[in-house]
Amino acid sequence: MRTDLQIGGVLISPFVAYALGAFAILVLLRTLFARVPLGRYVANPPLTEAGIYVCILALLVVLI
Repeated sequence: MRTDLQIGGVLISPFVAYALGAFAILVLLRTLFARVPLGRYVANPPLTEAGIYVCILALLVVLI
């Protein structure tokens, strides 16, 4: 999906779709993180989640 999305005559970059997809995957992973006490294994859980989001986003950009 490397073409621009057109919504109501406005062109939207494919990166926006990738960012939304990565966020959806992260929301699913957060349910897993809620069951596993993530704070016990990392020093800063919000920073860890942000890093995981960036990794998911990068994988989506490279693989799709």
